[in-house]
Amino acid sequence: MAQSVPPGDIATQPGTKIVFNVPYDDKHTYHIKVTNSSARRIGWAFKTTNMKRLGVDPAAGVLDPKENALIAVSCDAFAYGQEDTNNDRVTIEWTNTPDGAAKQFRREWFQGDGMVRRKNLPIEYNPKGINSPCRSELVVHEME
Repeated sequence: MAQSVPPGDIATQPGTKIVFNVPYDDKHTYHIKVTNSSARRIGWAFKTTNMKRLGVDPAAGVLDPKENALIAVSCDAFAYGQEDTNNDRVTIEWTNTPDGAAKQFRREWFQGDGMVRRKNLPIEYNPKGINSPCRSELVVHEME
């Protein structure tokens, strides 16, 4: 059964953080590419620390080995400097799917005794705007 084997690695682009640039009076959307680097099918799900401001679409899915998905992470308009943004992040959790399971996401895969891995992607808010060097981390994905 796949659940007894620890889940393999995934890769995300960007790999370490997501940067949202000013202005914050409009909704911003950036894309994360998630790749299943393992030899087994995985189920994955995103969580956010601020559901009021941050959204993820699709929030969950299934990836075959070496398959990837493009995920939209959005930041709704907010008053920068007037709200706490220090702990904002998105987290992807993934686990192996059971052998023979259909390629349809099931929340219960994460609730059993199988191992679940997670990767945190902190959100950085850049008040200096698009001329900052950190913008290049994300623009790559909008052109794919």
